[in-house]
Amino acid sequence: MMKVKLDNIRKSFVHVFGGNVLTENFFVRNLTFILVLVVIMILFISHRYTVLQRIAEMERLKVELKDAKYESLDISSDLTEASRQGQIEKRVEESGLELKINNQPVYRIQKGKK
Repeated sequence: MMKVKLDNIRKSFVHVFGGNVLTENFFVRNLTFILVLVVIMILFISHRYTVLQRIAEMERLKVELKDAKYESLDISSDLTEASRQGQIEKRVEESGLELKINNQPVYRIQKGKK
């Protein structure tokens, strides 16, 4: 019994790799199935390639966004420091202007009622 199974396996192996499959119209009968499989494989490979490209582009844009955020934070920090009152007073003194800070409150003049 075991020898019969081994012999059948050997015959089918020789049948496929010996080229007898090509002469028995196996491919002609299954040509549509084989073509559909090839088209599906091509679509799968192209879709995977497209997805990998998009993932790489997303990673590149994430890095670019991170850099832009750090640059924005740096510029915001510089502007906040430059706009502080002490920095403004220091720059006014360095430029030689004769401006001083008024310590008295501002007076409002209201138009009288008629």
